[in-house]
Amino acid sequence: MKLTTIKFTGLSAGILLACASFGAYAVESHMAEALKHAEAAVTSADGKAVGAVVEHAKAAKTHADTAKEHLDAGVTSLNDAIDHGKMKHADLAKKSAEEAVTHLKAAQ
Repeated sequence: MKLTTIKFTGLSAGILLACASFGAYAVESHMAEALKHAEAAVTSADGKAVGAVVEHAKAAKTHADTAKEHLDAGVTSLNDAIDHGKMKHADLAKKSAEEAVTHLKAAQ
């Protein structure tokens, strides 16, 4: 019984880590996906496939918009970190800087 519990716990942890890694990859690749689809739109235009250009451009815009939201939030957090730092609020400055890192990583 004990071995079964250990196996179940290990399996659960493995599944959780696998799901988390897929989520991290998806979040961190918005700029790469935007660029990939924008380049595909250019390539599609060479073959005069206008429908494909539109679809790739839409996909690129979606990823770029998501990255922009994270970049904007990152800049806001950096401004907050600066403001809190100037007021000698070390804990709040650190928290804001950590939030900035999270958003900037998500924008990649």
